[in-house]
Amino acid sequence: MSYFLIVVVVLVALLVVSSVRVLNEYERAVMFTLGRFTGIRGPGVIILWPVIQRMNKVDLRVIVLNVPKQDLITRDNVSVKVNAVVYFRIVDPSKAIIQVANVWEATSQVAQTTLRSVLGQHEMDDLLSQRNKLNADIQQILDESTEAWGIKVANVEIKDVDLDESMVRAMARQAEAERNRRAKVINAEGERQAAQTLVEAAKALAQQSSALQLRYLQTLADISHDRSQLIVFPLPLDLLGPLLNRGAPPPQG
Repeated sequence: MSYFLIVVVVLVALLVVSSVRVLNEYERAVMFTLGRFTGIRGPGVIILWPVIQRMNKVDLRVIVLNVPKQDLITRDNVSVKVNAVVYFRIVDPSKAIIQVANVWEATSQVAQTTLRSVLGQHEMDDLLSQRNKLNADIQQILDESTEAWGIKVANVEIKDVDLDESMVRAMARQAEAERNRRAKVINAEGERQAAQTLVEAAKALAQQSSALQLRYLQTLADISHDRSQLIVFPLPLDLLGPLLNRGAPPPQG
């Protein structure tokens, strides 16, 4: 009799221990009683009725999902490989368990198809220069698609854009041609500004003969610093005119 009582006590203790569950702060339990959904419980200690009740534990923390590289063709017919990372969390544990069999696999598949669909509508330059906008578009579509599963997509980031070697070389040639074009435009603009400045300077010198003479003397001073021993330069008469007029007698009236 005592042996039977000990066995019963041990079985009851094991049954009680197996019925106790402890959930962390970031975990919730989706409860089912005889197969029917009966609510969400947790965190803390949870007591289950053996055989009658069961639970599915759900993690509410942010989940990082790596989207594998996808082969796609952009709108301008460029073949690329793109991968991304998706940050999401479960906001409704009951939908995440009842509405979808595997919430992580379902989210991954939707992310892959959405990535190919959205990026395939843009040109190659947009993939390189407008990543923030593309990330926002993908995030919005994913969020709407997974809302029925109790999922909130927090963020989407495009990680790598891999190009063929031929496309990389073509883009390098295009960038070099663009740099050469800009250099020529800047050089032409500089020559235009210099010519305009010279025209204005010539007009200013033409208005004052003394200014022209001073400029001539300054040029002679610059030539005098040359190492050459023989310097031949013209002597304009308008430079000597004031000196000759100064030494001439005044006109007789």
